[in-house]
Amino acid sequence: MSDGAKAVVGITVVVLLIACAIIGGCWGYPNYNVYSQRKEGEALLAHAQAAKEVAVAEAKAKMESAELLAQADVKRAEGAAKANKIIGDSLKDNEAYLRYLWIQNLENSKEHQVIYIPTEAGLPILEAARLKQTGKSGQQ
Repeated sequence: MSDGAKAVVGITVVVLLIACAIIGGCWGYPNYNVYSQRKEGEALLAHAQAAKEVAVAEAKAKMESAELLAQADVKRAEGAAKANKIIGDSLKDNEAYLRYLWIQNLENSKEHQVIYIPTEAGLPILEAARLKQTGKSGQQ
């Protein structure tokens, strides 16, 4: 083979390679775009599913927390109700003890404090005149 023939064969091979590359690009590029978009869509779908699972898990955690807080409130209310019942039962028909507590409270109260005592009519006895007589109206 002469140098001219080798040159023709070399040019032909280069032209064929360029033609194959162009044909391959024309066929492969659209297919690659479809493949790329499919993979991108799958990635977005996987991300959305993961976000949904996280949101569901958070909602379940909030629901369980609310249920446990409600149970704690019920227990607290039951305890308060039992304590109130015990105190109420112990104060029934115990007039002397209630009077003692009232006197203790009077002794510990502030000086010149106005205390309203209920009467038979359910109206308080007003002591505004008493304060004026002693010269202590409570204003400074």
